[in-house]
Amino acid sequence: MSGDSSTRSVVRALLEDVDLPADLLSSLTLPERPDATGPVVPSSFRLGTAAQASIAASALSALHIHELRTGTKQVVTVDERHAALEFTSEAWAALDGNLPEVWDPIAGVYPTEDGHVRIHTNFPHHKQGILDLLQCQPTRESVGEALRQRSAQEFEEEAVSRGMCVTALRSFHEWQQHPQAQALQGVRPITIVKIAEAPKRTLPSAPTSPLDGIKVLDLTRVLAGPICGRTLAAHGADVLWVTSPALPALPAIDVDTSRGKRTTQLNLDLPFDRATLDSLLQDADVFLQAYRPGSLARRGYAPQDVVNVRPGIVYASVCAYGWEGPWKERRGFDSLVQTATGFNIDEADAFNEFNKMSLEETPRYKPLPFQALDHAAGQLLACGIIAALSRTIADGGSWEVRVSLAGVGQWLRSLGRFDPEVAFGDCQPMPRRTFPPVQEIQDLSSTAPHGGRKKESVAPVKFTAIRHAAILSETPVREGKAPLVLNAHKPEWLPIN
Repeated sequence: MSGDSSTRSVVRALLEDVDLPADLLSSLTLPERPDATGPVVPSSFRLGTAAQASIAASALSALHIHELRTGTKQVVTVDERHAALEFTSEAWAALDGNLPEVWDPIAGVYPTEDGHVRIHTNFPHHKQGILDLLQCQPTRESVGEALRQRSAQEFEEEAVSRGMCVTALRSFHEWQQHPQAQALQGVRPITIVKIAEAPKRTLPSAPTSPLDGIKVLDLTRVLAGPICGRTLAAHGADVLWVTSPALPALPAIDVDTSRGKRTTQLNLDLPFDRATLDSLLQDADVFLQAYRPGSLARRGYAPQDVVNVRPGIVYASVCAYGWEGPWKERRGFDSLVQTATGFNIDEADAFNEFNKMSLEETPRYKPLPFQALDHAAGQLLACGIIAALSRTIADGGSWEVRVSLAGVGQWLRSLGRFDPEVAFGDCQPMPRRTFPPVQEIQDLSSTAPHGGRKKESVAPVKFTAIRHAAILSETPVREGKAPLVLNAHKPEWLPIN
């Protein structure tokens, strides 16, 4: 099966999952790669296929809703290498030539007395919690020394019980025996369920973009949820990104994922801010959230609560490990899910087979070259949301859409793998992270002034980022300006033209 037809079969299955018509595939162009035969990035997993297929699925859902609204057909083109590099977008978002560090210095994988653990410390309170638990200094050397005295799974459980972000390194076989993996069996990458009746949605009939007139409340952070919101904004939605002032900014990630959005902050522990959110909710079309399962329900924003306030809404959620099983409320990020579910060990095994390393030189783990689960989850959630919005136009109703990082990992595995010689010997390398960027990144990037608040005396900031990989023939995606801060706008909707 050729790369093109293989990717088409993956896209076809995704369209079937969200009940979009299969004939949308006739509107998809996947450019040939005449000068390349191997994978577009160095990995034994089909990351290029995952990137191209998930971006294509979200773009095709946008084509579908645009045709519902206007009767106009169009074509979408998605290049596989461009799609894969869009999955690294946070690494290339530059402000005035500065590429900020994405990772905290002590984040990563460490050996323990009986294995390895990965710690995630990008948020300061998560970092401090790890340091308090280990009673060590904030250096890799001190953290490493403390962890070498600990059992991997015992430390994982103790850290998680304190709300920290830690996982033990597991093989795929170990993960498959885990109750959480068993709870995910049979779960598709995107789940859409009708949760209430509502009248058919009416929207302006002459949109310039597929999602013109759609209002999205984006209550997410890092990375999958914000990528979903960014994708909806690229297709014309008014996305209001609502974050908590109690959490610090992560500029290296926030700026990139804020593109095309407006940003505001509300503290849901304060009655006045909750009243503001309730007011916004009354006119919202999409409620996008990335709180752990059950967390928002305890605050009065469960799906049924939201539907009661706004019949016809699409309630969309992304979480780490799914909605069933013992880990359903566990905090998680892409790197942790990769580590917990066997990707890092399997990737290392393939790399070691390619390199024929001696036992002493063999790395035990190897992360995927980028946060593939986060980016794919964001695109797949956007696809599900737009498909659900299409159903509200055609049939009415209120709908819930769910995507989990572990479920996306399960889907990624289902795409198959490359032989090690192909994965690492016949692949296109990842670009070096430099500024100015290498020519390939420059060719795929666009530059625009920021879209946040600034004092009159402050010169505009030049913001450079990788463009969206989906190219629509009639309604080009909006690249969008990027607010520099998370509270750049008032908590209100833009007027509809």
